[in-house]
Amino acid sequence: MQVLKIGGNELDDPGFLAGLAAYVAGTAVPPIIVHGGGRAIVALEQKVGLQSTKVDGHRVTDREMISVVQMALSGQTNKQIVTALLAAGVDAIGLSGVDGGILRCLKKHHPTADLGYVGEISQVRTDLLRQLTSLGLTVVLSPLSLGFDGYTYNVNADDAASAVALAMQAERLTFVSNVPGVLCDGRILPHLTPDQTETLITHGIITDGMVPKVRAALATIAQGVPQTQIVNLAGLLSNSGTIFTNEVGVSSTDYTDGTDMNY
Repeated sequence: MQVLKIGGNELDDPGFLAGLAAYVAGTAVPPIIVHGGGRAIVALEQKVGLQSTKVDGHRVTDREMISVVQMALSGQTNKQIVTALLAAGVDAIGLSGVDGGILRCLKKHHPTADLGYVGEISQVRTDLLRQLTSLGLTVVLSPLSLGFDGYTYNVNADDAASAVALAMQAERLTFVSNVPGVLCDGRILPHLTPDQTETLITHGIITDGMVPKVRAALATIAQGVPQTQIVNLAGLLSNSGTIFTNEVGVSSTDYTDGTDMNY
């Protein structure tokens, strides 16, 4: 089975959800979709007169902010995705990690700041997820999670997707982004190992916002998921993008110095 991680930015594209639904409708095994929704959170916090801050990419989440995050992710974004799937004939159900205790977490500790209600996943209720997918349901999961202290926590969607993929023994975790994959000289590199990826970062071929994307992909295969993928919607539909594995793929040219890196 496959886990899809959907970024919140892609939901602003009016054709994205229809394309995503078309892809899911064509899959033989229902995937699990984990989604973010940063823009929806920012838009809602502005409406209610709040302003959040971030520390190393983590949104500091106090009591007021956790309510905003819950409304934006579980209320708005989650149902937006489910509605599009149902319209395409996909039997879908929208949940958060709090529902049924699907995602259980501990408070995330940062060395220099109190992040508030920000958590990191420690348990995934795979029995419930397997029951739902066995019924042919596509589960759409908001990363909000239940702490062992009984509070709701905000969890990074990439981290939640990785935890779900690992616990469910998924064959692949696909990060559906606004980029087609790792590019070199305008070409998509179809396959990368961790060592090859680090070389591309060192040589400045993978830069800026792509660096945390590939780091998340590498962290997932390091934990035991066989494959991760970075791809955009068009690549998802055409089966392209960049796949990361620990195995060296077919031979290709190393665009950093002309030597063979076995891409």
